[in-house]
Amino acid sequence: MFICEAFCVAVRTMENGPKMNSRIATEPQSTQREDLVRAAFYRGEELTIENPDYVKALEGLTGEFLREDAAQGDLTVEALGIGDKECTFEIRAKQAGVAAGVSEAKWLYGRAGLKASGIVKDGTRVAAGDALLRVEGRAEALFRLERVVVNLMQRMSGIATTTREMVKEIKMHVNAHVIATRKTPWGLLDKSAVHIGGGGTHRLSLSDAILIKTNHLRLAHEATGISLEETIRYAWRNRKSAAFFEVEVTTTDEAITAACTFRELRAQDSCPCILLLDNFSPQDADSTVKKLRQQNLNDGVLVEASGNIEKTSLAAYAAAGVDAISMGALTHSSRALDLSARLISGSR
Repeated sequence: MFICEAFCVAVRTMENGPKMNSRIATEPQSTQREDLVRAAFYRGEELTIENPDYVKALEGLTGEFLREDAAQGDLTVEALGIGDKECTFEIRAKQAGVAAGVSEAKWLYGRAGLKASGIVKDGTRVAAGDALLRVEGRAEALFRLERVVVNLMQRMSGIATTTREMVKEIKMHVNAHVIATRKTPWGLLDKSAVHIGGGGTHRLSLSDAILIKTNHLRLAHEATGISLEETIRYAWRNRKSAAFFEVEVTTTDEAITAACTFRELRAQDSCPCILLLDNFSPQDADSTVKKLRQQNLNDGVLVEASGNIEKTSLAAYAAAGVDAISMGALTHSSRALDLSARLISGSR
């Protein structure tokens, strides 16, 4: 609800102009649109250890990994008889990248009665050989958690590193933002890693906002015969506390139709509206954005490009004038950052 209210205030500011702050009144529209994008798509600040829902996600994922790996004990540690020995490990980078998962690793170690301290903070750029975290305690627990923690930090750091690279790729285009999709094998942890890398999270769950995609439209049409405009109007009446309202379009004509419908609906209620350009080429996205502007349909309506977007085409999409570029590759194809856990010489 807080996100929706903040977003709607920003929209009303765009429509009516600020009443009290003259500095804001002189800011270019691009800055105001950027504020709208951030209000809708940047939810990563919620993904912390202080959030019980995030901890549940972390616990559920890592708990299953630990059950798979160590439910029957560690035969090697038992055979060597070293489980009670006190020792110290460091997790170090074997290649340069962006550190992520440090907070989650500290939580996991602390839960096992180990003393962990972060040497760097999440989001820090690290070089090969840098230590990210140090942990002390019983060898049995350290070895039991080693692979799960390293896997978690490698994946999150890899996603954060890829996201940072993509954000840097389009940094000269101030109106464009790189955001994630729901193609997240590790759920909220993947979204958190995108946030650490500087990208937007988009929806954190299906209950966050309304996003009418092609399959929704097709089923609604088959079931009732209603048109795109009628589908949008019907869902609008039932949107409840949605943080934003988005519809996927596959042609410029559909984009114009949806934008016209949004303009009519927003005259009554300024809930934020977004057009998702599905599998548009950069050229088609550019043409669509220009037509929206020519018909004065882009005011207060954001445009997101999505579908098979690679690093090589990012700049072209940004130059087309879209507000956000969503990339499933951030979370389903990012390469893990190479990390390792090392015993510190001199451990007792």
